[in-house]
Amino acid sequence: MNVIVTDYIEDNLDWEAGILAEAGIGFRALQLKFCPEEEVVEACKDADVIVVNMVKFTESLLSKLPKCKLLIRHGIGYDNVDVDACTKHGVQFAYQPDYCKEDVAEHAIALIFACARKVVRSRRTLDESSASGQWDFSGLFPIFRLDGKTLGIVGVGRIGSRVYRKLREFGFKFLACDPYLSDKRRAGLEAQGLTFVDKKTLFSESDFITVHTPLGGETEHLVDAEALGWMKPTAYIVNTSRGPMVNTDALADALRENRIAGAAIDVFNVEPPPQDMPLFGLENCILTPHIGWASEEAGQEIRQSILDDILSWSKGENARCVVNK
Repeated sequence: MNVIVTDYIEDNLDWEAGILAEAGIGFRALQLKFCPEEEVVEACKDADVIVVNMVKFTESLLSKLPKCKLLIRHGIGYDNVDVDACTKHGVQFAYQPDYCKEDVAEHAIALIFACARKVVRSRRTLDESSASGQWDFSGLFPIFRLDGKTLGIVGVGRIGSRVYRKLREFGFKFLACDPYLSDKRRAGLEAQGLTFVDKKTLFSESDFITVHTPLGGETEHLVDAEALGWMKPTAYIVNTSRGPMVNTDALADALRENRIAGAAIDVFNVEPPPQDMPLFGLENCILTPHIGWASEEAGQEIRQSILDDILSWSKGENARCVVNK
């Protein structure tokens, strides 16, 4: 049995290699993220199991890998994998939905607070005041307290629900929108005090909006010019989910024209974003380098869960979280 990793973000995968060697499983870790399809095929043609981070597994690629029977995505989202093609070609596809849920929730919360307290702009105020020898708060105000403000959560699955639970004691009023939530799950969250509304109501009434939905046909550009037009001029939007969830050009226009107070963005259409991305240089937009997933704990957890999936499959069992059951 052979395992190939197409691309990875860790410094090395020596730990995995050692454990799989003890189990008699062949293992190779490569960096094929920007390689042409032909090179990926050549590298993976003998793999029974493939672990992928960002390489795009299309119908064309999967059709050329007949030996592969298990594909594992390193992460939560899997918009780079054609799941229907996996099923068509007899490939079990698994992902890691519990990976970094605490960390992304914490990063979203950090960005909400950074927007509210104008943390990034405050540093500039400090530098400018230090240089002049006197305090100058021009351009920094207004700053509003969080207590009593409304936080809108778009998508209350594993991450969105954690944002809610972690912030319940901060005095927010909460609104949620998630048409895909099961009735049982929704009832449970309503019993905890979460109020569900439609998308327009959430965008119109929230002071802060945080997005936590998977990327798909219906959610691409979920935050578009129309949705931004519903927002208060004092409201902020935070995106730690997927870049295409937000129409970047429409957001940049709204920020330049001060139609909303600001935004905090951790994910982008192209990563890393090109230098001409319209959000660069906007003072009312906080940008972080798709780092919401990052923590030492999350890194070890996902490595262990992927290893467990490989070992389970080698014993004739299913991976833990299979998408195309």
